[in-house]
Amino acid sequence: MMSESSPAPSPAPTPTTVPTSGWQTVVHNDPVNLMSYVQWVFETYFGMDQKAAYLKMMQVHHNGRAVVSKGQREQMETDAQAMHSYGLWATIESEGE
Repeated sequence: MMSESSPAPSPAPTPTTVPTSGWQTVVHNDPVNLMSYVQWVFETYFGMDQKAAYLKMMQVHHNGRAVVSKGQREQMETDAQAMHSYGLWATIESEGE
C-alpha cells in the first residue's frame, strides 16, 4: 500500500513594510504665483536662507518641480498641506519615485 504524501506547505508571504521615512514633498511650477512669492514661502515655512530659497525657486521655475523637504510621510503630508495653504501646488512621493 502506497501512502499519499501531502504537498509541502508553501512559506508564508513576507509582509510588506511601509517605510516610515523615505518620503519627500515636491513643489511644482504653476502659472499663477510670482517667483519672489515662492521664494518667500520657502524662506518663511522651511526656514531656508535667502540663497537656498532662491535656488529652490529657480529649480521649480526651470525644471517644473523641486524637492523641498524629506522625511517621514506624516511630516511630508503636513508640509504639502502647508504649501497648499500658501497657494502652491505640492505633492508627496516616495524618494524612490
